[in-house]
Amino acid sequence: MAGKYLIECELVTITGMHIGGTDTFSAIGAVDSPVIRDARTGRPIVPGSSLKGKLRSLLARSLAKDIEKLPDFDGDEEPIKRLFGSSNPVRAARAQFADCFLTNFEEMKQIGLTEVKTENAIQRSNSVANPRQIERVVPGVKFGVRITYNKADDRQTQEDLQLLAKGMKLLQMDYLGGHGSRGSGRVSFRNFKITDENSREQKELTAIFDAVDAYELFPDQVSL
Repeated sequence: MAGKYLIECELVTITGMHIGGTDTFSAIGAVDSPVIRDARTGRPIVPGSSLKGKLRSLLARSLAKDIEKLPDFDGDEEPIKRLFGSSNPVRAARAQFADCFLTNFEEMKQIGLTEVKTENAIQRSNSVANPRQIERVVPGVKFGVRITYNKADDRQTQEDLQLLAKGMKLLQMDYLGGHGSRGSGRVSFRNFKITDENSREQKELTAIFDAVDAYELFPDQVSL
């Protein structure tokens, strides 16, 4: 039976996170690399495309026979193409990722939502410094994650959701956005809930994500 499930949870920043936006004009002394923001509110967001792309990449790498030569998107394993879509053959993604908007503005407004991190690249040949400023969303900011799952085959629903849960757990062991090798982008997923198109909670399916909710790579970094 066809239908839809809405998967909701919180994405919490554990370390500063940078998902870059664009700035057509950069004044002298301005931040070199700002974060992407909601045009209406001016607050940081996590684009659905960023979350989807990272999860797919991590899952493809986890299933690849040779991690040094990852396949093109259309060469991904069948379960990944089923969940995230493909162009050859054309197949719609079963999982649709909405942009993630900030949910705890009142809690964070006294602290601020972003910070400016100054980094300094040193040329090895002459020791000349090349400083740059990167804007990051501060630790403790929460974003609302909303993923719509299009149910097409009852036999594959649990398999698809288990794959999605695996990707989220892998992401908690990796990073979201840029500069992850230097400490940025550690995130956590919490407070999962799955409802169907009639707003009925699906507790059996929500339980699939228990291992994601319980997993913390840096449990003592942020007190929330």
